[in-house]
Amino acid sequence: MLYSLYLSFTRYNLLSPPQWRGLANYRAMLTDPRLASSVEVTLLYVLLAVPGILVVSLAVAMVLAKGMRFLPLYRAAFYLPSLIGASVAVSFLWRQLFAGDGVFNALLAVFGIDGRTWIGDPDTAMLTLVVLSVWTFGSPMIIFLAGIRQVPRDLYEAAEVDGAGPVRRFVSVTLPLLSPLIFFNVLLTTVNAFQAFTPAYVISGGTGGPADSTLFYTLYLYQRGFAELDMGYASAMAWVLLVVLGIFTAVMFATSRFWVHYGDER
Repeated sequence: MLYSLYLSFTRYNLLSPPQWRGLANYRAMLTDPRLASSVEVTLLYVLLAVPGILVVSLAVAMVLAKGMRFLPLYRAAFYLPSLIGASVAVSFLWRQLFAGDGVFNALLAVFGIDGRTWIGDPDTAMLTLVVLSVWTFGSPMIIFLAGIRQVPRDLYEAAEVDGAGPVRRFVSVTLPLLSPLIFFNVLLTTVNAFQAFTPAYVISGGTGGPADSTLFYTLYLYQRGFAELDMGYASAMAWVLLVVLGIFTAVMFATSRFWVHYGDER
């Protein structure tokens, strides 16, 4: 890890010894248009995928928490995608699903709707990756489900006696008691979203296309490091990402005291 920090201050192509460049790699990042594009794409992905995952996982957890037959089966079915969602096989399957002659367009044709090349259109390629990400909501769903089932029933009963409806009970009882789990899921899901790589690599063929619409930060890092053999620049990118995630984590913990409520608080 420390060696990569050293490399970030050098020019290194794996074929010759590193040459010291000082802050040149970091200065070059400030004027790199493709880097700026990758940052924009990554932020858009995070802003779409993270809320989508959290909302869907919490909604499904609320439904499952009401109690139903075959609950373990449903729980396993919803959790399974989170285990395989970022794999190469699933990403390739997703690419075939949203291709111009894929299953999704065939399904639309049944209803008389004209499809499109979803992964080949800059306006929709990102959305296919977001949908894939949201599909892997199983892990936060399991965490939310465990938390919901620990909420004391008497709190709901007391709120109902006070005239609180379902929405009010959810806002005043469920969300505050789930806030530690929401904090954990927001932090973990956001960090994972910033590091997303495999789906974008497989679906775009490693190019980040079309028109750089799926050029994630990590994918551009890979291109600079392993396609162009500019390991010094790639190392600088990796350290910038690490610092950004560290700052985000620190801000999350610093602000958590304003909205995260623990059961033992007085």
